[in-house]
Amino acid sequence: MRATLLFQAGDVRVEDVADPRIQQPTDAVIRIVTGCVCGSDLWPYKSQPLTDTPRQMGHEFIGVVEETGTEVKSFKPGDLVVVPFTYSDGTCDNCRRGLTTSCAHGGPWGVGGVDGGQGEAARIPFADGTLVKLPVGEDSELLPDLLTLSDVLCTGYHAARTAGVKAGDSVTVIGDGAVGLSAVISAKLLGAERIILMGRHTKRTDLGREFGATDVVAGRGQDGVAAVRELTGGTGTDRVLECVGLKNALVQATGVVRDGGVISRVGAPQYPEVPFGFPEFLRNITLTGGVAPSRAYIEELMPHILNGDIHPGRVFDRTVALDDVAEGYRLMNDREALKVLIRP
Repeated sequence: MRATLLFQAGDVRVEDVADPRIQQPTDAVIRIVTGCVCGSDLWPYKSQPLTDTPRQMGHEFIGVVEETGTEVKSFKPGDLVVVPFTYSDGTCDNCRRGLTTSCAHGGPWGVGGVDGGQGEAARIPFADGTLVKLPVGEDSELLPDLLTLSDVLCTGYHAARTAGVKAGDSVTVIGDGAVGLSAVISAKLLGAERIILMGRHTKRTDLGREFGATDVVAGRGQDGVAAVRELTGGTGTDRVLECVGLKNALVQATGVVRDGGVISRVGAPQYPEVPFGFPEFLRNITLTGGVAPSRAYIEELMPHILNGDIHPGRVFDRTVALDDVAEGYRLMNDREALKVLIRP
């Protein structure tokens, strides 16, 4: 089969790899219908040293079950499924607590002999614990929306949930990428009354307004903090959802959160230390967040897509064929695309 491989920074290729096959009785093999490029894929795309053992890329995908192991009970060939961005057994203590990204037997796609999601097919370990069946056909116009359940929508929702967003709250979302826009959707779903989106890309922030942002602040750093403070009468907002992953974004978050407020960070952190010292301690700011256990949220969020409440698939503004995936990476890296859909 064909799959996307990362050889070094800026060097993404689609090459032939071994066809997936059932290796354990709990496995399934799926034919991938659609996948995408994630903002987190750009970090290794920018920094990966040259390697002789390139990893398969991609962790957000939808596919059709083609084969199942003898112990798979919940799926059969022909089922259309969405794949969370980590696989999990669904039975360990962490999975039962909803923390599927900490599954004792799970892991990420594309490493350790596990296929990635930017290819023609994939072996799915622990199929019963990992996959979620979709009640639509593979030609459904809802597929882009449903694809966001793999990661990006659930990550935005995780930010809002861990921040404790509730009806009547004021919320600042830092970052106008796909995760930030998903956080806007999620804050609105949870009842936030005011949602301030901090971002500088007009097309993206315009979409954020359509998703539910009540205000947009283009300023960064102290200028951005001052603008949010002015909008909120000097207090800042109850909750801040940091969806970038850079240290300066977290510093900005501390500037716009009100005393006693909550910051949730879900942007993959590209810094080793957290800039929370005595001043933040004195303000009683809570810092939370982390990697989103998307499998735990999929069935909660899917009905909102199926009944038309939300349309998170609008974050996909470019579509490429699998053989053109390198161009998809370039488009996102160069900020010419918000999020790229891949059609194998």
